[in-house]
Amino acid sequence: MMFGDGWPYLTRERAVVLILALVGMGFLLFQVNQPHQPRMSLWGGSNPWGGGSGEQDGLTGAFQQTGQGLNGGALQPVGNPLGTGNIVMTQGYGVGSHAPAHVWGAIDLALDGDNDGVADPDGTWGQPVYATHSGVIKAARDTWPAGNHIWVMNDQYKTGYAHLQDFAVVDGEVVQQGQVIGYIGSTGQSSGPHLDYQVWQMQAGRWVNVNPLEFGTFTLR
Repeated sequence: MMFGDGWPYLTRERAVVLILALVGMGFLLFQVNQPHQPRMSLWGGSNPWGGGSGEQDGLTGAFQQTGQGLNGGALQPVGNPLGTGNIVMTQGYGVGSHAPAHVWGAIDLALDGDNDGVADPDGTWGQPVYATHSGVIKAARDTWPAGNHIWVMNDQYKTGYAHLQDFAVVDGEVVQQGQVIGYIGSTGQSSGPHLDYQVWQMQAGRWVNVNPLEFGTFTLR
């Protein structure tokens, strides 16, 4: 008998509070015993770049299956994604916010629109960004820290284009090398208009971050 003369200090209200407290403790113990789940990043994958998996976020083989004008050279990134010679690199590979290189490796590019040797914000806003190789588009808006972000992916390479103002392509679209895919902006964690550009290569079944400067000629001011 819980209530009555035998339990003078256990009222119905106290019993309800006791039951709720026991349920709460049970819930906390359940949460503590759950296996750790990796923090998901809006850049794609369970780590910031999806670099630990050969799955390519479900796109493995997708580009080859399209059969749209493929050639061996188009699968590998070539040159710079801004399609012009008057560019400056505002942050290098593997330094600053791009360190460590195996996780965050990228280069930041902007335009020198007034030819004074430094980045020109007014001349950089809204400038077109070009795919440096052929692949399938994976696009995501309003992510953090990448802002409006695009992957161009095939089975050998994927390139990342971050902080875009807007897209010129849609998710799942097949693009060719040299095609406009977006426009320079300053979305996400960015202090001004620029393009954060990454190159990843599939090596032994894993994505490996590589220096974009190794692929073609960059004429930097």
